[in-house]
Amino acid sequence: MRRCDAVNVKDIFNKEGIKNIFFILVGTFISSIGINMFLVHARLLSGGVSGIALIIQYFTKFPAGYTIFLLNIPLLILSYKKVNLRFTIFTIIGTAALSFFLVLTYSVRNVLLINDPLLLSLYGGVLNGLGMGIVFSNHGSTGGLDIISVIVKKKYDNFEIGRISFTVNFIIVALGAIFFGLTSALYTLVSMYITSYMVDKTIKGFNRQKMVLIVTDKVEEVSKEIMDTLHRGVTLLHGEGAYTGVSKKVLYSIVSLTQLPQLKLIVHQIDPNAFLSILDVSEVHGKGFVRELF
Repeated sequence: MRRCDAVNVKDIFNKEGIKNIFFILVGTFISSIGINMFLVHARLLSGGVSGIALIIQYFTKFPAGYTIFLLNIPLLILSYKKVNLRFTIFTIIGTAALSFFLVLTYSVRNVLLINDPLLLSLYGGVLNGLGMGIVFSNHGSTGGLDIISVIVKKKYDNFEIGRISFTVNFIIVALGAIFFGLTSALYTLVSMYITSYMVDKTIKGFNRQKMVLIVTDKVEEVSKEIMDTLHRGVTLLHGEGAYTGVSKKVLYSIVSLTQLPQLKLIVHQIDPNAFLSILDVSEVHGKGFVRELF
């Protein structure tokens, strides 16, 4: 397989790339706090390579940060050969940063006086997931399963990446159950679920949007009121009734969740017989829609 090096180093370290690197550092720092302050404090595990590193740390006292970096060295070489330069550079930065911050924040595991494993698993999962979500949102990676997943996906496009993550995490949880007890393993599962949820929420953004399709006989009035009152753009789509064969204009607009009740009121006041279809939108990019985190 030919390695894709179309991306120039200068294109990576431009203004946008520097911003991405900054947030990768912020994300890995947050994640390291979540792992050390909460998960390590409760002797719980996390997913992927960091979970393996934590098992080694609990038994040998060898810091997980060093283990993560060492385990990723062969994977980073493989990434350089099989993936591309941009992904590899950002993964090296993410891996090195996570390893460094895990070592740097190692002592915070003794800061909390709380010994409730449920609270520790919840808050550890939140911070770990938030940090990883910030990293992924900025085209970064912390190595490990991410590298394997990208390589497998490039070779087998129909392969479900979730299988790799599920298999490795299942092994980690099983080892946790064997060495640290079933209770610890179950709390680890809780933390993994929260981490996955927070990664998804962070990548998609907390500012959820709604896509609205409006079928109305008063197209001009409704579209004008939406634009003037809500300051949202409206696109006219041309449709045709399957039963009647009558041509109609369908209004298409994206509004924030807080604007949705006002939009419904506008449409109902102008045309009580209008038909609305409202759909969830995970991401919106463009003028008027700014992502909160980045």
